[in-house]
Amino acid sequence: MPTPLTDIPVHVVTGFLGGGKSSLIRHWLAGKPAGERWAVLINEFGRVGIDQALLAGRDDVVVKALPGGCLCCQLAVVLKATLVELLRRERPDRLIIEPSGLGHPGGLLEMLRGEAFAEVLRLQEVIAVLDPRRLDDPRARHHETFRDQLALADGVALTMTDLASAAQVAAARRWIAELDGAVAWVEEAPHGRLPDAHRPASAGRHAAGMAYRPAAHRALLEAPVGAGDSERTPTPGVPVRETGRALGHVSLGWRWHAEEVFSRQALEACLAALPAGVRVKGVFHAADGWWSYNRVEGDEPAVRSDWRRDSRLELIGAPGTLPEAEALEAELAACLR
Repeated sequence: MPTPLTDIPVHVVTGFLGGGKSSLIRHWLAGKPAGERWAVLINEFGRVGIDQALLAGRDDVVVKALPGGCLCCQLAVVLKATLVELLRRERPDRLIIEPSGLGHPGGLLEMLRGEAFAEVLRLQEVIAVLDPRRLDDPRARHHETFRDQLALADGVALTMTDLASAAQVAAARRWIAELDGAVAWVEEAPHGRLPDAHRPASAGRHAAGMAYRPAAHRALLEAPVGAGDSERTPTPGVPVRETGRALGHVSLGWRWHAEEVFSRQALEACLAALPAGVRVKGVFHAADGWWSYNRVEGDEPAVRSDWRRDSRLELIGAPGTLPEAEALEAELAACLR
């Protein structure tokens, strides 16, 4: 009989679209103690699952994606089932949850602190990421979900400070101090690197011991799970297109068969021509290997990727800002070798 799961540290990394959540998590994973098994649960607004691909590639880290919604509202039931399955199957030493950048984290935090996971999970600091440059847009400063993500956090990681000015960083600190929450700390995290004091420490084996768990907890961890992967598999020459609409934004994405190879030069020219302000994330099989793209603002370079399952692209923006799907799909097809 498996040893009961108890006291697993769980970290929530929240923040608006393009704030740098995945970069921060990647640096945490890079410093993971040897011998520990970690799990990452990602909720992406889009339906293609790009962040899952960006974090993949390690045997000691399991990454599970819940695309196409918000953990805190329409996916709440699926979240609980997926979390139960993940804990029961993987038995991780540590769990990291990345909610959708467009979602309100309140419901997620309430569930993690609730009776169902009371003795199974131990909630750690909730960290919100913030690119100080975003506050130059008055719409961000007055966006209710954006403000609540920061106000509900224990600490704020100021990301992309290598691209922001000193005045923008100082303005962000003042603005956070004026929020209604009780943020305990604000730290700069260029390239997603937080000071060691706010990085996960060694967890040890948290499944040790036969701790008592109420019947409700045992039933939760032993219940059948109905949530599962429903991705359609692309075939050569026939990409799978996915669209979504929620929370005042729309998404458009594709997946291509892993054997299809892109010309990186043609692909990057196509991506560079996409409308400014549209969130662009992707991972592609090119002639010189696999590459990931993560455009927030400006011209972020591609980086090598360990993902090999398929090529993926996701665009997210306000209604009316995304390109026409058929035309862009034809342009992308022309980038194939």
